[in-house]
Amino acid sequence: MKYIVALSIVAAAAGAAAEQPAQRPAGSMLGKGYLESGPMPDSTVLSPAPPVPGSAAEARDVEAANAALPLRGSTRWALATADADLFSPKSTIPLSCAAGVEISAQTTPKLEKLLRKTTADLGLSTAAIKKAHQRSRPFMVNGEPTCTPDWEPMLRKDGSYPSGHSAIGYGWSLILAELMPERAARIVARGRAFGDSRRICNVHWLSDIEEGRVAAAATVARLHSNPVFQKDLKAARAELKKVKAQPSNCDAESQALNAAP
Repeated sequence: MKYIVALSIVAAAAGAAAEQPAQRPAGSMLGKGYLESGPMPDSTVLSPAPPVPGSAAEARDVEAANAALPLRGSTRWALATADADLFSPKSTIPLSCAAGVEISAQTTPKLEKLLRKTTADLGLSTAAIKKAHQRSRPFMVNGEPTCTPDWEPMLRKDGSYPSGHSAIGYGWSLILAELMPERAARIVARGRAFGDSRRICNVHWLSDIEEGRVAAAATVARLHSNPVFQKDLKAARAELKKVKAQPSNCDAESQALNAAP
């Protein structure tokens, strides 16, 4: 399957590349991950520099950002706003429809624990290259609103490239697809859309989102060498075989996802 191939390729690259100590600011909202005391794949090795001004790659980013602007206030905008939330009890719900089960602390506590603990590893996998380039975000360039206005002061100080949100959503989807291989395509597609929600929200460029996926794949490959992660992965797999709770509002989610250019 494609996602397994991608993981294998990036895993090989990550093994050969330099690694960096995990960078976790004190009191980080992302919490503690599995790789708290171990090295993480170096994002400055994994990803090239962001597109330079005047390049075809930058023009592609601008075109994709402009295509998202008319979606403000739409159902896709509302879905992107929900996807932006990484810290509430609802943050893992976006994968439920793709998985075919309701994912929550109540219905899938072991899976919830697994995904939430990887949030720090995946989110901070982009830290080094973000700091190196401090790329300006779309809303800082085009002056248009974002779907999370309260976050804008913080986002202005945090480099746009690559997207940590994209890394988290795509990384979650890779992990869940491994647990539910029969639904892998749907799950990874939703993880991809989770990252693209950042383009819809006017806070990330397309290339930010794409490189976030690369960081996610390398980090998930690295996580597989962690024995605690492996133990929790096994527990989540057993749990998913028993869960009966069904997700809701899946037709509305599908319609919203299909509305994005």
